[in-house]
Amino acid sequence: MQEIIKTYLSETEFSRIDLRAVLIDMDGVLYDSMPYHASAWYEAIASLGIACTHEEFYMYEGRTGASTIDLLFNREYGRSATDEEKERIYQHKSELFAAKGTAHPMPGALDFLGRVKDTGLTPVLVTGSGQKSLLTKLNHDFPGIFTPETMVTAFDVKYGKPHPEPYLMGLQKAGVNPWQAIVVENAPLGVKAGTTAQIFTIAVNTGPLPDKVLLDAGANLLLPSMRTLASQFDTIYTQLKKQF
Repeated sequence: MQEIIKTYLSETEFSRIDLRAVLIDMDGVLYDSMPYHASAWYEAIASLGIACTHEEFYMYEGRTGASTIDLLFNREYGRSATDEEKERIYQHKSELFAAKGTAHPMPGALDFLGRVKDTGLTPVLVTGSGQKSLLTKLNHDFPGIFTPETMVTAFDVKYGKPHPEPYLMGLQKAGVNPWQAIVVENAPLGVKAGTTAQIFTIAVNTGPLPDKVLLDAGANLLLPSMRTLASQFDTIYTQLKKQF
């Protein structure tokens, strides 16, 4: 772990890690929702006659809906979608997603968030989601963890992941610098966003993608599940707080 930290500090040219905040993705990290999202995206896009696979939507996780639709339209038609097309397609995708039922909290997520709070760190949600009822859902499943002031959603950013803007905004919400935070992500685009923002990024591989995809995206540390992160967080926290 100390070698991983030394590599991060060398690459960023920071002198130390002074951990004060944890910036946390939602889908695939706090909720086991990505199978529903991938399936809804596949059904919505395939219904347009656009060739796609379930698996590719795991690769697009973290993009805004509009960005995902534009990517697919440019690939299929050589043009971006119109605003009307984006609104209609995303509405269809949202309806398909809602029809699949409620996604349950990811095993280990609540324990992990409790450990974050116990250490006095500030948890900040950084998600590409635009659900209107998001805070209500989070307060039900993870009471007392997030507030409107500690959330970055699709409504807050101009550029979605892999652009670093969501995580840079997360730093602002927490009132910290890149060397004072860590990112917890499950998607390659989210990992790329975190590392581009120069934040130490932990990838948890909760989906079907090979580990290599997350490592190639730049993950500083890779773990197999949120349960593993929860059980190892005290050790990780201690190692990150060590001064060189």
